[in-house]
Amino acid sequence: MPTLDSLKYAFESVISTLTYKDVLDVLVLAYIFYLLIKLISETRAGQLVKGILLVVVGYFLSTLLELKVIKYILEKALDIGLLATIILFQPELRRALEKFGRTRLGVTFLGLSQYSDDVTQNWERAIKAICEACGELSATCTGALIVIERQVKLGEQIETGTILDAIPSKELFGNIFFTKTPLHDGAVIMRNGIIHAAACFLPKPQNDAAINKKLGSRHRAAIGMSENSDSVVIVVSEETGQISVAMNGVLTRDYDPQSLNRLLHQEIFFTDENGETPKKGLSSIIERRKKK
Repeated sequence: MPTLDSLKYAFESVISTLTYKDVLDVLVLAYIFYLLIKLISETRAGQLVKGILLVVVGYFLSTLLELKVIKYILEKALDIGLLATIILFQPELRRALEKFGRTRLGVTFLGLSQYSDDVTQNWERAIKAICEACGELSATCTGALIVIERQVKLGEQIETGTILDAIPSKELFGNIFFTKTPLHDGAVIMRNGIIHAAACFLPKPQNDAAINKKLGSRHRAAIGMSENSDSVVIVVSEETGQISVAMNGVLTRDYDPQSLNRLLHQEIFFTDENGETPKKGLSSIIERRKKK
């Protein structure tokens, strides 16, 4: 049995040989485990993990008690467990990888948040039009659903609607969502600061039964769209006129034109709370080296 002195010596030996690379290695691994635990807690994979832990515990107990048949069965179950997990939870794994790829850190580091000058001007004009339109639609309790496409392209949803490729304005949004127009029933999809399509149908949320029953079809469609992409989805309630925003499967409410403006600038241009754009990512480093 190790003594206190031997444990102290072992600890000091580890500390004396520790480098910054080892610290970085541990921190990255800890962060990865944190993301995995967070992912598991948010999906039905949590029940699977509990089942796997029970199988592992059963395997060690059968080994300890020399229960050969049970040990053999559990050993084979663990052998195929990884493959079975990938097959059963393919949708969750796909969404997790997509979510990791479109995180603000990854997007900023790769420089994907940068737009050309023309597109930047389009988005500035579009944000102003969206906020003004939502303010007026909210005041008249006119239902609206606006999807802002970001890195994940929404071709499947666009195919269900009518292509417009129109310059956004509060008047145009008002005409589209006026209840007696052909395009009012569905969502407007914005691409590169332009109204790309209207009357688009959006996917249903993954767990429709768990959503508040008071939320209508527009809010449910917004949640479903934000679960399946990195889009920002704006909803104006037809019943209350309340402005809501769905992102990453989460619906936040009680926006006004000013708070909506701040949010859209942060999410489209990846600005910080002070409205400043962070330093550009990997692409800017490459560009500076090319200039040198």
